[in-house]
Amino acid sequence: MVIRIGEFRAAEGEGQALHQFLLSLAPYITASKGCLAYEVLRQQDNNDLFAVIERWQSIEDHRASVNGFPVDEMQAAMSLFASPPKGTYYYGDG
Repeated sequence: MVIRIGEFRAAEGEGQALHQFLLSLAPYITASKGCLAYEVLRQQDNNDLFAVIERWQSIEDHRASVNGFPVDEMQAAMSLFASPPKGTYYYGDG
């Protein structure tokens, strides 16, 4: 199993909109081949910082999901980000 932890910072005044966007991705991501779980977390003391924890059967499954996401929807959401999202893969025992 592979765990992907993504970090997101909202643009000024866009914390709630970014939160809703990240939540709106759940149906697409969880329906993707190899997705085991998807969770959006908001930092306790900063409403503009988010972590997304995804569990996948493989890195390739995650990458295929990202590559298949509609480009126009992602470009429409780019104004919500203060900086490019960051993400790292980890291996899990589950």
